[in-house]
Amino acid sequence: MFVHLPRSFPVPLLISLTCFDMSNKNKKQSENAPAKEEEVVQINKWDGTAVKHALDDSVKNALMEHSNMKEHFAIIDGRLFICAQAVAIALVALGYDYQYSFPASKPVLIVCVCCYFFLMGVLTIYTTYVEKGIFVVGNQKDGNGNVKRWQASSDMKKYDDKYELTVQLRDSRGVREATVTKSVANFIDVNGVVLDDLVASEVNRIVNSLNADRKDK
Repeated sequence: MFVHLPRSFPVPLLISLTCFDMSNKNKKQSENAPAKEEEVVQINKWDGTAVKHALDDSVKNALMEHSNMKEHFAIIDGRLFICAQAVAIALVALGYDYQYSFPASKPVLIVCVCCYFFLMGVLTIYTTYVEKGIFVVGNQKDGNGNVKRWQASSDMKKYDDKYELTVQLRDSRGVREATVTKSVANFIDVNGVVLDDLVASEVNRIVNSLNADRKDK
C-alpha cells in the first residue's frame, strides 16, 4: 500500500520513519523466531566404528567443559610430525625423479623408499605404544597454579557392544586412572542418538573420583 505524501514533507523524517518501521519488523521476526536447538548427534548404531567415534567425541566435549581446561595437542602433533616427514620424503623422490628421469634417479628413489617405509614403521609404533587409543589430552590449572593433565582413551572390540573408557590424571600426587566398561546402550538410544547428558554424567563421576584419589575398576 502506497501513501502519497506532499512535496513539502521533510525527507529526513521520512527516512527516519522508514528505518524505525524496518527495525520494528526485524525485532518482531527475531522474537518470533524459534530458539536454536542444540545439535543432536545421530549415527548408525550398528556401525561399531561410528559408535566409538561418536562416544569419543561426546567424552571429549564433556571433559573439556570443566573449568580451566585446555586441550593439549602434543600427542597429535607428534603423529603429524612423523607424517609430514614421510610426505616430504615422497615429494623429494617425486621432484628428483622429475628432474632426473629413471634410471638416473634410481639411487635416490631407493633411499627415499627405504626412509618412507621406515617412517611408516615408526608411525605404527608411535600409534600403538604412545597414543594407545588416546583421543584427548587436557591441561587444567587449579587455584594454586598447579597443572593437572587429563587424558582419555577408549577401546571397543569388533562386533561387541562394550565401550571401555579409561581416564588418567597426572598431577603432583602422581598418576591415577579409572576404567569403566559399559554397553553402548547406556549412552545411545534406539534411534542412534548419542545421549550427551548421560555421557557427561559418567565422565564427571570419573573425574570426581580421581580428584578424590579413588580408583574405579
